[in-house]
Amino acid sequence: MRRDFGGPDDLAAMQSMASRLWTPRSRFHPGQLTWNRYSRPVDPTSLDDSEAIAVWTDGDETVGFGWAEAPDWLELQVDPARPDIAEELVEWFEEVSDAEAQSALVMEGDVAEQALAAAGFEPDRDAPWFTHHVVEVEALPDVPLVEGYRLRHVEPHEVRERAAVHAAAWSQLGPSTVDATAYGRLMAAWPYRHDLDWVAVDEEGEMVASALVWLDPPTGVGLVEPVGCVPEHRGRGLARSVTLAALHALRSAGGTVAQVTPRGDAAYPGPQRLYRSIGFRPTARTVTWTRSLD
Repeated sequence: MRRDFGGPDDLAAMQSMASRLWTPRSRFHPGQLTWNRYSRPVDPTSLDDSEAIAVWTDGDETVGFGWAEAPDWLELQVDPARPDIAEELVEWFEEVSDAEAQSALVMEGDVAEQALAAAGFEPDRDAPWFTHHVVEVEALPDVPLVEGYRLRHVEPHEVRERAAVHAAAWSQLGPSTVDATAYGRLMAAWPYRHDLDWVAVDEEGEMVASALVWLDPPTGVGLVEPVGCVPEHRGRGLARSVTLAALHALRSAGGTVAQVTPRGDAAYPGPQRLYRSIGFRPTARTVTWTRSLD
């Protein structure tokens, strides 16, 4: 049965499926869905006019969801045991999208690829892609200390400061959608934990780098998303240091495996180098499928 998005309960249903199906090759971790939903100011109970979400269930179990984040962009996950849902999902996207060019992002070899191909989508091998990396947190490197900086987790009242360091770290890409309102909603959403949200602070106590980890308790998997460092403080190893601090906190919280998904193409190699220096190893990659309706 298909239903349209009705609020936080449907996000929770999507997260439940992501947790149930998680492997190193799975498209989504529950924390990624929270980040995608709340990394901008939104009403938790409704969607913007430019987006649409549908959830497919079989009894009490979620077996697929489609998230048209924009008329030309589809995110999706389908239970591998239910390829029929992929066909329905692609048909649904056709109904809600009026874009002349459309794209969908899936894992390479995903169960939805056949449905996308049948609908006229083709893999775009020139598009940027992402590579899932995993590491067991039992044997992490020690956290390197950087002179003049201190590492700590965020406190619940530091919403404005935490939003500000994220925005500053990504400022070179343009204005950030993450403001205090957005970060406040994110901090209130499952599976956010402030003890897994780590920052580096300078001698004046200002946050200058950050790493957020999302722990999914049923699987013990922690997703690292996002990591950033303010441009003026780069080149000192702060991103690596704060990420390792967050990963050690993940281990203390009962996590066993960490996942991160940096760009995999040659145009943006820096994050891959960072994570592999920590011990992350690649597992699977995404593929963008596109079609033109003109």
